[in-house]
Amino acid sequence: MCRNIRTLFNFEPPATEIEIRDASLQFVRKLSGFAVPSKANEAAFERAVEEVAAAARDLVASLVTTAAPRRREVEAERARARSAQRFGPRP
Repeated sequence: MCRNIRTLFNFEPPATEIEIRDASLQFVRKLSGFAVPSKANEAAFERAVEEVAAAARDLVASLVTTAAPRRREVEAERARARSAQRFGPRP
């Protein structure tokens, strides 16, 4: 359920608005227990997603590091290698 919650800080290129929104949506889904909210809860759910996304944008913008930015392609390849080691190669 949390597959879209990823590290967003210190990547080159920086996290996109879509990545921040996707991570926020997954976070709110996890907290609420709803994959899709009912009509009665839809407004509160969307408001929560927007507030979490705003907090995430503020956090990522305010963090500092001396480490070199990570490359998305390199991190994706590392994840594939870990997956292949754990589950075997993909057919």
